[in-house]
Amino acid sequence: MTQIKLDSFDHAILRLLAVQGRMSVTELAGHIGLTKSPTQARLRRLEEYQVITGYRAMIDPQQIDAAHIAFVEIKLSDTREAALRAFNDAARKVPEIEECHLIAGAFDYLLKVRSRDIASYRRVLAEHISALPHITSTSTHVVMEAVKETGAQPAF
Repeated sequence: MTQIKLDSFDHAILRLLAVQGRMSVTELAGHIGLTKSPTQARLRRLEEYQVITGYRAMIDPQQIDAAHIAFVEIKLSDTREAALRAFNDAARKVPEIEECHLIAGAFDYLLKVRSRDIASYRRVLAEHISALPHITSTSTHVVMEAVKETGAQPAF
């Protein structure tokens, strides 16, 4: 995939859509100071080059009974490519795992897990996370309060 060069208009589009993904092209054009046609062309280009990979709804976890968050450090017994692939494939199938990151450091993976409450989390840990391939140990950090949680936001 070829990387495209982004200018200040492109960055402005990305910043605005990261906050309000349902913004109309006309509204977007007004915010960035271009007319509708060039704004729409830039938006298509950003989508075509997969700078923008999709749009999604932001869901209130309280409303869907998934407000409990735990971060789980995972250590593996095997970190060769085949073992990492097996772990990755299995982790993607656990719906309560919201995020899964391969880490360089004292442990191998960091998971963000959402559940209804601590009892639900304990079941997810026992029945799903601990059963993932090649795990030697887990360490859970329970979130007391989500101070900032925005998803992927451009840092420019």
